[in-house]
Amino acid sequence: MFAPMSKVYFASDFHLGSPNYHSSLERERKVVRWLDQIKEDADSIFLVGDIFDFWYEYKTVVPKYYTRLLGKIAELTDAGIQVYFFKGNHDMWTFDYLSSEIGVSIVDEEWIGVIDGKKIFVHHGDGLGPGDLKYKFIRSVFRSRWAIWLFHRLHPNFGIGLAQFLSKRSRAKNFKEDQNDIPLDQEFQYQFALKNEEKNPCDYYIFGHRHKPRNVPLKENSRFINLGDWVNHFTYAKIDNGQLELENYTDIAN
Repeated sequence: MFAPMSKVYFASDFHLGSPNYHSSLERERKVVRWLDQIKEDADSIFLVGDIFDFWYEYKTVVPKYYTRLLGKIAELTDAGIQVYFFKGNHDMWTFDYLSSEIGVSIVDEEWIGVIDGKKIFVHHGDGLGPGDLKYKFIRSVFRSRWAIWLFHRLHPNFGIGLAQFLSKRSRAKNFKEDQNDIPLDQEFQYQFALKNEEKNPCDYYIFGHRHKPRNVPLKENSRFINLGDWVNHFTYAKIDNGQLELENYTDIAN
């Protein structure tokens, strides 16, 4: 249940951990300042995937970084603010540590619900729509039980190092693709939303993954939103009284 006078916030693709420790730390601090800025009126916060450039949970080991962000999220959930954490393609190996330790609700694929009378579809955005069959196959392999079991057998020093190397290669490939000016009607996410409208129409379709901020009409009564990222754009969406706005974060430290 969402409080009618509160606001609901959405952000994605922080990619904490990349491209190096110092720039990631600066970005993490900026994210924490944003969370501090919105906590006074936030009913819920949706973190829509790729929050970390890499994440993996061993039974007793997790990546040693991101202390400021994890502490801030724990503070928010302790205060009663619902935080949804979506698995992205860079942090798909999120299991139960974040839910048990900092109180977030893990979303494996999509979230569909009603906010202020508007039906909302939220997904990180990877693997949707037609085409991109190679990536869809790789995604299914990486999310399989046997792949997770095999990776779990690796020592954390080796396993996390290997995964960070692969994550860096994936990010470089996606960066090149993001520079291509793909027409909106050819975007896989947009095509997915159009097809979904035929069977299960929604008012807002909210995605991350593509790093391109968009808030455009889909059909007469629906809109397509991509949240952009916090690597270059520092954008987020806000729903207030049923109206969605895509905004740029104004850093209170500047």
